[in-house]
Amino acid sequence: MKSDIEIARAAPRRPMAEIGAKIGIPEDALIPYGRDKAKVDAAFLKGLEGRGEGKLILVTAVNPTPAGEGKTTTTVGLGDALSHIGKRAAICIREASLGPNFGMKGGAAGGGLSQIVPMEDMNLHFTGDFHAITAAHNLLAAMIDNHIYWGNHLGIDTRRVVWRRVLDMNDRALRDVVVGLGEPGNGFPRQTGFDITVASEVMACLCLATDLADLQARLGRIVIGSDFERRPVTCADLKADGAMVVLLREAMQPNLVQTIEHTPAFVHGGPFANIAHGCNSVIATRAALRLADYVVTEAGFGADLGAEKFFDIKCRKAGLSPAAAVIVATVRALKMNGGVVRADLGAENVAAVTAGCANLGRHIANTRGFGVPVVVAINHFDADSEAEIAAVQDYVAAQGCEAVLCHHWAEGGAGAAELARKVVALTEQPSRFAPLYPDAMGLFEKIETIAMKIYHAGEVVAAPQIRAQLKAWEAAGYGDLPICMAKTQYSFSTDPSLRGAPEGHVVPVREVRLSAGAGFVVAICGEIMTMPGLPRVPAAETIGLDATGAIEGLF
Repeated sequence: MKSDIEIARAAPRRPMAEIGAKIGIPEDALIPYGRDKAKVDAAFLKGLEGRGEGKLILVTAVNPTPAGEGKTTTTVGLGDALSHIGKRAAICIREASLGPNFGMKGGAAGGGLSQIVPMEDMNLHFTGDFHAITAAHNLLAAMIDNHIYWGNHLGIDTRRVVWRRVLDMNDRALRDVVVGLGEPGNGFPRQTGFDITVASEVMACLCLATDLADLQARLGRIVIGSDFERRPVTCADLKADGAMVVLLREAMQPNLVQTIEHTPAFVHGGPFANIAHGCNSVIATRAALRLADYVVTEAGFGADLGAEKFFDIKCRKAGLSPAAAVIVATVRALKMNGGVVRADLGAENVAAVTAGCANLGRHIANTRGFGVPVVVAINHFDADSEAEIAAVQDYVAAQGCEAVLCHHWAEGGAGAAELARKVVALTEQPSRFAPLYPDAMGLFEKIETIAMKIYHAGEVVAAPQIRAQLKAWEAAGYGDLPICMAKTQYSFSTDPSLRGAPEGHVVPVREVRLSAGAGFVVAICGEIMTMPGLPRVPAAETIGLDATGAIEGLF
């Protein structure tokens, strides 16, 4: 059996002009990045405003396990399947972060015959968007310390600077650092730290902005800290927003690539779902909706994180109304949620599958609670038995839903044709989409609502200073912002080892951060880190070049 990278490398590719033409993008609106990548010109996108829009389909999943779920693979497979049954389709996903690629997650382009190509490029530097975001973020950090060095006429309180630096790599040693050490010419020492680039508010601003003017306005609203009177100091106060948007000008243009079956795919933006809002860019999604009849997008990790943020942040802010949702599950993942260890996943265990279905059932109920029609995609593995598959389908049917067995990893779009037909039928049903909570609800009450209704927690605990900070932000006019929960992706709880569908657990809020430019408040829960570390044996140890100079070991 060939590896994913071997399959992707062997796949023939069509010229980008041909891919763009499939959804009505003229060749002169494509800005080539090599032979098989292109950015879509901003002027062309501007000209699409006012067009009717296609149907938006969200792909989400059960909580991730080491067994694998294949959410991106299913996103790609469904997009290809819609094309296979004669629909004008496009795919919208996020770009891959270097951190997990060299850490433990691997690539983010799909798998088997349901991949986006060029797979190596997408999982590495791609078109340089992440580097531009890193540079823009760190320019603001440099201008903060430079302003303080040259007299600090804004009166920035160095004890209350909240703007950290970023790097698109897992590096736990940078979580807490001191800058400005050494001679007086190096500035004033202060404690700070690094986050991973995908957690940057600049990333979130780019992914939620509608154009360059909106992006600059969002960047200008970023709160970097406060002065000695506790008044907020913004990026615009430091006059950094103009230079930052210059760095981001090309990064703001969506990237167009293709699947192995030549379905157009917009790959743009990359906020993590466990520590950020986890969706691709609004500008890419809007472009796809104006160019295609069906747009398949995904939200990171399980539905408790990715789908909730997609609905409550992206759809709320962008005015999007999803027509249907697909929840991806595997027999293997459900077994793990039912208590089976990874080494025993190959043996048939219908009882464990049935027990693990509680996790799937919780996600079905939560997603349908947003008023969106739902179908379950069973991503097939060779070791799945007929009895195990039937157990999943029976359970899902008892929830008033349908589970479709899919073979897109091995067969490409043809292997998900039935799923595509079911999704098309679902999109014909009325969508009664509505966010989980109203804008006017208090910030802590919003956190509680997510924890109680989505996670089924029994209590949310937060120190008095955290509650006071939320009240202060409400008084400052930020009370209408949605919440971006930062917690482990592996569980409905904040304990990554607690699988299944736990109830009555406690959600501890460790810290809150105001992302005024992006337009949300981040609640950091449990032990989640905004700068991940590498595992004991990082994926980087097996990545390299072979004798021909080709990359090996990447996914």
